Amino acid sequence: MLQFFQFLANGFMVGGVYALLALGIVLIYKSTQVFNFAVGELVLIGGFACLSLVAWLNLPVWLSFPLALVIAIGLGFLIERLTLRPLIGQPILASIMATLALSLLLRGIMLFFWGASTIAFPHKILPGSPVSVGPITFSHELLWAFLIFIIVFLLLLIFFQKSKMGLFMRATAESHQIAQSTGINVKFIFGTTWGIAAMIAGMAGILLGSRLGLGVGSTPLVAFKAFPAVIFGGLESIPGAIIGGLLVGILENLAGGLIDPVVAEITPYIVLLIVLIFKPEGLFGLKRIERI
Repeated sequence: MLQFFQFLANGFMVGGVYALLALGIVLIYKSTQVFNFAVGELVLIGGFACLSLVAWLNLPVWLSFPLALVIAIGLGFLIERLTLRPLIGQPILASIMATLALSLLLRGIMLFFWGASTIAFPHKILPGSPVSVGPITFSHELLWAFLIFIIVFLLLLIFFQKSKMGLFMRATAESHQIAQSTGINVKFIFGTTWGIAAMIAGMAGILLGSRLGLGVGSTPLVAFKAFPAVIFGGLESIPGAIIGGLLVGILENLAGGLIDPVVAEITPYIVLLIVLIFKPEGLFGLKRIERI
């Protein structure tokens, strides 16, 4: 029974990282109707940017972390401006295929600069040591990751509810045409959304890298586990992304701890398959009915 609660607690913490990634995917989909298949590479670039600032330029961690996020935001704006904005008005499949092509392009660039091996951060990025609560022990990296997830979620909640830009983004998510007719610069909203999503992905990359290291082959596979979380919660639901991320993390860790570590790797995709079969719009997603 003690093992069950330990795996449950670890899964809850890991689920915070998946929920963070799912938030970025949902933000892009809500605003642009594009499902971003390049999220794993955006995660990796954020982590590699922080790693390079620490290892190559010998910058302190407290400075490297925010600088890496600024680089991620700039990359998000650049991706939207150069690859997706020219596809406005084209079939949505063209934009989705563009994110797949972008994924392969970014992966090739990172292979050139950082190689195929998994690289660990030269020293501990996140301060602290494991924390014990009764018989349950929490990794300090996972605690930091979960704390950052909570902070990001609260900041996004305040941003969408209180700021004018957040209001514009919500209006754009409802209808591009209506938002544009009221004077909202929809193209700028698209760029801002990609910038925020890239920042969130970069943050997750730094958190994953500090715990598992960074590898062009391995890190995107971890990021892809956010896809089942998004589908479970609903493509357009931010609360659904959070619940989906936490649930996927919990199920993955319980399956790996109580059954077999190999089962843990496929558990998120089993969840994905079940959801697609029985409730394809997700737990909180919109069920669209079209009249022919």
